[in-house]
Amino acid sequence: MKCKCIKDNKDLFPIAVMCAILGISRSWYYAWSKQQAPSARKLRDQEICPKIAAIHKGSGQTYGSPRIHHKLKKDGIVCSRKRVERIMRENNIVSLHHKPKFNPQTTDSTHNLPIAENVIRQNFNTKRTNEKWGSDITYIPTQEGWFYLAIVMDFCSRRIVGWSMSAHPNAVIVTDALKMAALRRRIPEHLIHHSDRGSQYASNDYRALLKKLGIQQSMSRKGNCYDNAMVESFFHSLKVERVHHRNYESHAEALEDIRDYIENFYNCTRMHSSLDYLSPLEYERIQEAA
Repeated sequence: MKCKCIKDNKDLFPIAVMCAILGISRSWYYAWSKQQAPSARKLRDQEICPKIAAIHKGSGQTYGSPRIHHKLKKDGIVCSRKRVERIMRENNIVSLHHKPKFNPQTTDSTHNLPIAENVIRQNFNTKRTNEKWGSDITYIPTQEGWFYLAIVMDFCSRRIVGWSMSAHPNAVIVTDALKMAALRRRIPEHLIHHSDRGSQYASNDYRALLKKLGIQQSMSRKGNCYDNAMVESFFHSLKVERVHHRNYESHAEALEDIRDYIENFYNCTRMHSSLDYLSPLEYERIQEAA
């Protein structure tokens, strides 16, 4: 009766006979056959995985699944974000994130220098470049001691238009960053420059340079980091995506690496969700062409 049933099922008969001859169960054979012949889904995963890994590596191991998914779409590779998340999880492709260990003081607001009105009032939105700029100072740890970075950001495109580094967080470093921005950009009328109340930005030299350039100065309220949140966001990205994964032996090494991050990665390549996953440079080019 058993043989008759097998013979009646022509599809099972050859497999059943083969399994009987080899002394193995049909369930073992089917499990083995699935391992030998990857599914279409598995083959597609194997095709996409190297592309995900390459994008992840190109971002300095900082991109998570949202940015990688958008980069794949830009490259013409169709897949869902959930698939990207799964492939990354299964292949241990993770973003690097670390918290800072030290927070040296970069701002001294206990001074008697003039304080500008808070013109921005947390309204960072602007549709055109060179209308609102933001500036601040942060610290970079090295084996030679703290190294400080001052930047000037265009709020419209998030592009870092000026920057400077020094062993001293004084008025010179912020002035040099503003001079770079002025050389790189066209200074229109009604440009607003926003910063905290630090003595560097309230100094006579800095205020004189702003006046010479025809730029209106704006300052945050005392102790309110949200008033300069755009620049703080850049510093956070810089730290978790680059600085916290380095051990700079010297100021010179830090200078070259920060230059690479700003000029080659952040401004030109890094995708921003607030810019529809474009880099600052791409966003500005599209705006200029419109």
